[in-house]
Amino acid sequence: MTFSESEVLQALPKQFFASLVKHVNERIAAGHDVINLGQGNPDQPTPENIVHATQQAVARPGNHKYSLFRGLPTFKQAAAEFYAREYGVTLDPEKEIAVLGGSKIGLVELPLALMNPGETILLPDPGYPDYLSGVTLARVKLALMTLTAENNWLPDYTKIKPEVAAAAKLLYLNYPNNPTTAVATPEFYDETIAFAKAHQIGIVSDFAYGALGFDGQRPVSFLQQPGAKDVGIELYTLSKTYNMAGWRLAFAAGNADMIEAINLIQDHLFVSVFPAIQEAGIEALLGDQTSVPALVDLYQQRRDVWFSATTAIGWHGKSSPGTFYAWMPVPAGYTSQTFTELLLDQADVAVAAGNGFGRHGEGYVRIGLLTSPQRLQEAAERIGRLGLF
Repeated sequence: MTFSESEVLQALPKQFFASLVKHVNERIAAGHDVINLGQGNPDQPTPENIVHATQQAVARPGNHKYSLFRGLPTFKQAAAEFYAREYGVTLDPEKEIAVLGGSKIGLVELPLALMNPGETILLPDPGYPDYLSGVTLARVKLALMTLTAENNWLPDYTKIKPEVAAAAKLLYLNYPNNPTTAVATPEFYDETIAFAKAHQIGIVSDFAYGALGFDGQRPVSFLQQPGAKDVGIELYTLSKTYNMAGWRLAFAAGNADMIEAINLIQDHLFVSVFPAIQEAGIEALLGDQTSVPALVDLYQQRRDVWFSATTAIGWHGKSSPGTFYAWMPVPAGYTSQTFTELLLDQADVAVAAGNGFGRHGEGYVRIGLLTSPQRLQEAAERIGRLGLF
């Protein structure tokens, strides 16, 4: 007896990062010393105070029972205090915060929670590939917002056709941006709020890299702007700020109706996050914060090493203002994919092809600055020896 996947599963986009990992692992298995700059997996350990708090929380028998469906009130209170401290934003812990088992869950389930089949969602191109999974699962229509270097990788709302804007129900943003590393301004978020109100569109701000701004510039939260909670929510993950990627803990904050929709769909899909992990999150958000600026400094050092090394070989890209990536142009005569394959096959350097993030990512590759400065320097030197620049 055999079982076929559903039509919905068959329609899901190919998992971009899974394919990337497969090719890299094949090269490593063949005995090659691959410098993997293709993924976005934080390489530093979780701070000790968070690990210690988790160890204590795991030992408490009360945490071994089912979690409250909508998460610990103490974790939601901590999230509210975090936003008040970091961004000056006031949030109601019970009505304006939802607990997530990682921000990817929230980003994928939101179209199911807030849209009907056939309605339209606006997504950035290039953008995080997993946004597309929610489109397929919810059976909604996709409209893309082109991001370009000329517009600082921000969507130009004047370029969205009136009929598309009128049909749209949700719009996703992600700044600091994966993959382009661009950052948003308060003025851009003001434009976004005005556009959302004019067309009755819900805004979803993916603030995964919210802590990672360089050269003394702090990334702006969408929720800091007046009227933001009227039109949307922001998703904050502990993965990047606190090196907790494997812990799978995040939260959504903002518009109460959107938060209730998230809570309702999760009532049917999950029994929230292991309480001990939520207690670890409380320590992360409210405990010693000295690890955060130290991490930002580390990523900035790596960024500076990378761009110094690539400039030395004649490969010129715009220095990253945020995230832990570099968004580099492909040399003449190559596509994103052929250049990526060349680097892996001839330099043993793995990068992510820009077209994996959307059609308008063509012409670029994304570099993950998630290894030591020495390995970044070596990767650039290996690429330089190919004589492409």
